[in-house]
Amino acid sequence: MKGGGGGGVGGGGGGGKRRWKVLVIGVLVLVILSMLVPLAFLLGLHNGFHSPGFVTVQPASNFESFTRINATKHTQRDVSERVDEVLQKINPVLPKKSDINVGSSDMNGTSGSDIKIRGIPGSPTVVANPSPANKTKIVASGKGTQRKIASTDETWRTCEVKYGSYCLWREENKEAMKDAKVKQMKDQLFVARAYYPSIAKMPSQNKLTRDMKQNIQEFERILSESSQDADLPPQVEKKLQKMEAVIAKAKSFPVDCNNVDKKLRQILDLTEDEASFHMKQSVFLYQLAVQTMPKSLHCLSMRLTVEHFKSASLEDPISEKFSDPSLFHFVIISDNILASSVVINSTVLHAMDSRNFVFHVLTDEQNYFAMKQWFVRNPCKQSTVQVLNIEKLELDDSDMKLSLPAEFRVSFPSGDLLASQQNRTHYLSLFSQSHYLLPKLFAKLKKVVILDDDVVVQRDLSPLWDLDMEGKVNGAVKSCTVRLGQLSLKRGSFDNNACLWMSGLNVVDLARWRELGVSETYQKFYKEQMSGGDESSEAIALQASLLTFQDKVYALDDKWALSGLGYDHYVNAQAIKNAAVLHYNGNMKPWLELGIPKYKNYWRKHLSREDRFLSDCNVNP
Repeated sequence: MKGGGGGGVGGGGGGGKRRWKVLVIGVLVLVILSMLVPLAFLLGLHNGFHSPGFVTVQPASNFESFTRINATKHTQRDVSERVDEVLQKINPVLPKKSDINVGSSDMNGTSGSDIKIRGIPGSPTVVANPSPANKTKIVASGKGTQRKIASTDETWRTCEVKYGSYCLWREENKEAMKDAKVKQMKDQLFVARAYYPSIAKMPSQNKLTRDMKQNIQEFERILSESSQDADLPPQVEKKLQKMEAVIAKAKSFPVDCNNVDKKLRQILDLTEDEASFHMKQSVFLYQLAVQTMPKSLHCLSMRLTVEHFKSASLEDPISEKFSDPSLFHFVIISDNILASSVVINSTVLHAMDSRNFVFHVLTDEQNYFAMKQWFVRNPCKQSTVQVLNIEKLELDDSDMKLSLPAEFRVSFPSGDLLASQQNRTHYLSLFSQSHYLLPKLFAKLKKVVILDDDVVVQRDLSPLWDLDMEGKVNGAVKSCTVRLGQLSLKRGSFDNNACLWMSGLNVVDLARWRELGVSETYQKFYKEQMSGGDESSEAIALQASLLTFQDKVYALDDKWALSGLGYDHYVNAQAIKNAAVLHYNGNMKPWLELGIPKYKNYWRKHLSREDRFLSDCNVNP
């Protein structure tokens, strides 16, 4: 037993010696490292590592909260990536740029699956190739004025390519901030923070250290409560002078310039990250505002739906006018009650004889009863309105959903740097899946006029039925500001010089459509391209539509429809006056708060304001 006990003690002594050796070696390693690190800084090796991240600066005093920057933070690129991930989780409102990136929705508020209430998507985007006419070189003048203009314009163009109409809206609604004093305080605060660590390490400058600490704390408190000069407290001039005197005194001492340089670089990194984040946050809020239904319109829809079931009205009898081919038939595909009402009101108002006008409003099940009740309460003179629930129609397609006309943002990433801003971003609107059901829905009709729900009619549209379309299927106004060759389309054979046609106002020869099998052709192209690649359904639908209607579009006179009132702030006033139809294609719809103010009155004057539900729901576009 004693022997065993002695062996145990001996073993414990051997273990203690080994631990002692490990500790000695560890201490030696730490001593060597503590000598090598200062040696490396003395040799200037750190100069090659400016701002690798957010470096911790530790002053000699206990005032660390104003000088220490968390060393665990990532670089600017990492922070930007994290911001992108957060925005993508909320909703993909910032689409990555590719030849065609349409992984979201149309501008009328539908999601990637063409249902608006499913989410808050971003803009389907087509990045256009520069036109040869735009390849203008800019030669800088001797004073650098031209270079400055070109640089500013290129930055503006980059913003438009990335964020679309948000940049147009931001520029037009920019407010001059009266914050010169606030900016001066921020500049002084940054400089004081940069010098503070070096001054705090000087034992002989305790008073200056305390003064700097006090001024930094005071400035941080004031700036946390102030964003413009009007928010600043009185006596701020004295505080600026005091801080300036403290900074001047700090600069009079020999300090380590590398520490100051690091601190300023840290501040620069933080400022750039903050600016990038706020830009993306602003874009997200803008997309949220233009893509979601306003609360007042949702209230209106709910009130009308409840009123419909409370009224216990019988189903409307089937009118013979709905299928009478001798009358003038209009088709509106919409889930927006007010927008549909404005389209019909403006059309009827300018009609020579509205008794021959029949309107077919195709909507979804959610808005069907509200839409129907609205037109019962607000009849449109002597015209006839039929509201159809597309999800309840008996057609071959058993899984039918309402899909609104799709709008694609086209941006030019390069070209003439001095081109006018309205020529950089365009919104193209095309037919959706629902449009290809019309020949079956209206089997007895030979010709219809399709109106988007974001248009306002200013002339009588009756002459459209007398047009000789020369065997074409689709009568539409063509936009030659963007040609097919400028779109980076990956599939199909296109006429590169062909102008693009637009939806909004379309005269459709249904008889010729059925004869040529246009719907079947579209479905064929769509299925072929769906099976041949990994592109989004919206991108495939765009190419399928363009292929389907090649050589089948009859060009209407430009005066029939004018586009751009939903994104272009510089539409010619005379052109607006002369146009038969105004098309608010783009993000800034007239019923939204973000709509372009000077164009809103053309839409607002056709709104029925007598309905009490408008005031109950505070509807005031």
